[in-house]
Amino acid sequence: MIRIWKHKRRKNTTKKPLNRSGHLYLLILADVNCSINLLSIMVVVLRSSPLLWARVAAMVFTGIAFSVALYGASLTHGTGDWCVFCWSFSFVVTLLIILVEMFGLQTRVPISWKNFPITLACYASLLCLSASIIFPLYFLKGYAGRTLMINCRIVSTVFSCLATIAYLSEVRLSRPRPGEVAGYMATAPGLLKVCETFVACIILIFISEPITYNQYAATKWCLAVYCICFILSAAIIVMCVGECTGCLPFSFARFLSTYAILAVGLYLTATIIWPIYKFDNKHGGQSHRPNSCGSSTGLCLWDKLLAISVLSALNFFLYLADLIYSARVVFVTV
Repeated sequence: MIRIWKHKRRKNTTKKPLNRSGHLYLLILADVNCSINLLSIMVVVLRSSPLLWARVAAMVFTGIAFSVALYGASLTHGTGDWCVFCWSFSFVVTLLIILVEMFGLQTRVPISWKNFPITLACYASLLCLSASIIFPLYFLKGYAGRTLMINCRIVSTVFSCLATIAYLSEVRLSRPRPGEVAGYMATAPGLLKVCETFVACIILIFISEPITYNQYAATKWCLAVYCICFILSAAIIVMCVGECTGCLPFSFARFLSTYAILAVGLYLTATIIWPIYKFDNKHGGQSHRPNSCGSSTGLCLWDKLLAISVLSALNFFLYLADLIYSARVVFVTV
């Protein structure tokens, strides 16, 4: 008898190598899995709260944003480094706050914990917001196709926007409820101080790269206004976070109202002077946007000059609102 052997065809078990898009997917998946594992540990240790979830979401989103950007976004100049700094700084400070609260070290930290977390959350929201605007403007404008580089840039932009929303939610959840005792930075004037210093930083970056203030004495005055107000506002934030307001030889509330009046007057002059000397033809300015700005990557010189004018007006209104709140603090509670 002839035996007939049936040989089963073996399946090819050799795995195909992953392309770079597959590696990008695995990178995002690994980052999410690590964040979920950390989240499960924190949920066991800490009581689940909306504020905790907002912080964890912000940490996850910023971690994915800078990880993907460093992996395959091909960042070529300093603007990309700034965006990566915004995401990594926000990620680190959020992780630090979560760990301090997890181990109950708030009382051992030599700063005001009522002011420190909400201050960093406000700065992180502004940093992520700026990165969400700057990153696509420099790295997605004018690019077509769906290569790995473009996909990484899109992913970083999307998660940067999500991180901005998460940090704004954290700021809202950290605000005091009626009847609760909170630090100065958790109030409207304190949050306005953060916005004022951040806007001033952007103005100083635009005005110094390239240098556009040394042509006239009036524009140098505008630079002095930006620097003076930035230094004083930053000093107020440092004193509040470091609990040094009681060391002043005068009332802190009256100092705030006096400084707000001074800042409103100074920014009013800068808001008027800067556009006159930069966009009026009689003073050597240029009233119309050059055609070359349409083909340039990012912001051209004329766009930066316009941004300084807009941001100066924005800071003027921020200081005006700060003055109104500070006046209420002095004349209502004192």
